[in-house]
Amino acid sequence: MLKGRLGLDSAKVPHADRAGCLYLARGALTARDGTLAFLQGEATAADALDPGDYAIPLQGVSIILLGPGSTVSHDALRLLAHARTALAAVGEDGVRLYTAPPLIPDRSGLARLQARIWADDDLRVMTARRMYALRLGEVFPHADLNVLRGIEGARMKETYALQAQRIGIRWQGRRYDRGAPMAADLANQALNHAASAVEAAAAIAVCATATIPQLGFIHEDPGQSFVLDVADLYRDSLTIPCAFKAAKLVQERPSENIERMTRRFTGAALSRQGVIPEMIERIKALIEGRGP
Repeated sequence: MLKGRLGLDSAKVPHADRAGCLYLARGALTARDGTLAFLQGEATAADALDPGDYAIPLQGVSIILLGPGSTVSHDALRLLAHARTALAAVGEDGVRLYTAPPLIPDRSGLARLQARIWADDDLRVMTARRMYALRLGEVFPHADLNVLRGIEGARMKETYALQAQRIGIRWQGRRYDRGAPMAADLANQALNHAASAVEAAAAIAVCATATIPQLGFIHEDPGQSFVLDVADLYRDSLTIPCAFKAAKLVQERPSENIERMTRRFTGAALSRQGVIPEMIERIKALIEGRGP
């Protein structure tokens, strides 16, 4: 139908040659002259673009993250689908993942490697040990996942206490009641909100790499097991510090909302530190056997 309309007969650029992800917010994503255009509205401090009309490199990125206050046209969706460029609706700075169709990559290598590693008990434990090494700074010789989880749990108790002492908040241990999440103290509430934000960033990274979210190496039962594995790589360096900073601020200013403050701190850290692109590279390194 209408050969060439909207550039549908153009060649596709391999994902290996693309730039990764692009965050757009508070504007309109449309099709124009066979490619994408983004009309940026009034910008805020969190937005990457100043107000204006921008040409978007359709085949230059693997996934577009569409933030709050944005719209997308039907023709833009057709262009994205043909170029195999994913589109994800996300929260401010990627602290929520609302929806994202599966990325249809030009190669299935990462997913096939992940499935092979996951199905081999020895390779799976080896990958889990490498993930713990990324977090804890050393490679443990143990081949039992339960032993590794126990070591990590003990280290986390120390990390919580040290971070709380450094930031200056009261810490009585990790407590979370799924039936009454608001009954927890401010620090534990903030940890829940920060963890959700980092898990959303990890979900974006898993989507962008077209790896399989169900096949985790440390987590087993959840449908987002691999997402949780990736998010946990940032628990010590990002989740806990952001949560405790937010709890400290709300202790000093009781009128502030703990969820909003935590999401703001975490989102700013995700953006400032380039965490989502780093997650994407870490996923590739883990699956391909590079790194510790």
